[in-house]
Amino acid sequence: MSRDIWDPTIYGRYADERSRPFFDLVARISAERPAHVVDAGCGTGELTAELARRWPEADVHGFDSSPAMIERAPAGNRLTFSVDDVTRWRPGRPVDVIVSNAVLQWVPEHRELLPRWVDALVPGGWLAFQVPGNFAAPSHVLVRELCRTKWRDRLGDLVRDTPVGEPGDYLAQLAELGCRVDAWETTYLHVLHGENAVLKWITGTALRPVLDRLTPEEAGAFLGDCAALLEEAYPRRSYGTVFPFRRIFVVAQK
Repeated sequence: MSRDIWDPTIYGRYADERSRPFFDLVARISAERPAHVVDAGCGTGELTAELARRWPEADVHGFDSSPAMIERAPAGNRLTFSVDDVTRWRPGRPVDVIVSNAVLQWVPEHRELLPRWVDALVPGGWLAFQVPGNFAAPSHVLVRELCRTKWRDRLGDLVRDTPVGEPGDYLAQLAELGCRVDAWETTYLHVLHGENAVLKWITGTALRPVLDRLTPEEAGAFLGDCAALLEEAYPRRSYGTVFPFRRIFVVAQK
């Protein structure tokens, strides 16, 4: 992309809900005393710092393609950050644990990266990642359909139907590379509060490439169209808006 489209403040909405899959993923990594841990696509780095707390003897490095995200990264002993792209990243030393949290869905060729990442691990090292698996949900289907209507000329080429595999796809690929693999899926029922809650959620993620393409006036009109569709699909209740969110998890040991 021509410029940095990620706004850390917008992405940080619903931080508790977004971070829960990270902790569920990391809980399944059984590394005891890793020396070098990498967070691939670390965002603003708060969760990278959690890796340093989890493994207090490890050097922990996080990288992200967004300079705006890395500028927000926290300082800490044994904690470093850099701007880098997951498709080009090469570690400078063998890695004990690679974690990637909700990043690979943005990389169409991410299945091609997995053998390289396994090669970067020490014997017995761990690769763990999670990706959204909700691309058939109304939050994504309605946006894709909207991009194909009056917005087709401006946004039609941004439509992505299913950019990730199924848990079994990743299990098979990594098992064939000689790894011991744990793959599963979970659907979280997030209860979001406030008006246009689902729209606010996807504004920080799925809609970023769309909004980057549009002028401010066009973006306002597009968001208005989205709001009407999403309010019908995800009605607001007295206790909040229920937003089912399926995620796919993979933990592999070399």
